[in-house]
Amino acid sequence: MTRLADLTIRPALASDVQAVCDIYAFHVAHSTATFDTVAPDAATWAEKIAAVTARGWPFLVAERDGAVLGYCYATQFRDRAAYARTCEDSIYIAEDARGGGVGSALVAALVAAAQASGFEQMIAVIGGGEPASIALHAKCGFVHAGRMRNVGFKFGRRLDTVYMQCDLTMERHER
Repeated sequence: MTRLADLTIRPALASDVQAVCDIYAFHVAHSTATFDTVAPDAATWAEKIAAVTARGWPFLVAERDGAVLGYCYATQFRDRAAYARTCEDSIYIAEDARGGGVGSALVAALVAAAQASGFEQMIAVIGGGEPASIALHAKCGFVHAGRMRNVGFKFGRRLDTVYMQCDLTMERHER
């Protein structure tokens, strides 16, 4: 059962750092959604949240009943000036909150926040070609933009990276 009515999506706060750290650490240890093999500590996440928001870019969390169920953020896709209007999204959902619409709600909020931040294109770089992430992004209007084969190695296997793209200049109904 999806309970989106009582889900709050808001900018990340310093008090969210440990929850963000814990959610990501789970994915580092148990999934190929990230190619990290060692999870960053809470201090690193505090710096990341501060750096992202200092640039005026969105870092959002989904919260229900005081618990952070997931987070997402957008950063410039590459450092070069020509990429200033293109962002990359990152999204991670707590294991026990997956499949309940939290991801869709977060991506929709991130797309709107990225548009408000001046981004015109959003790129999803999907580690391991994770089927759930591909489905989530497709549901939210992203289209397949490419696949890099065998570029990662984790859990004893070679992994692809899938690229998906969302044109933020188009109206939602046109995507």
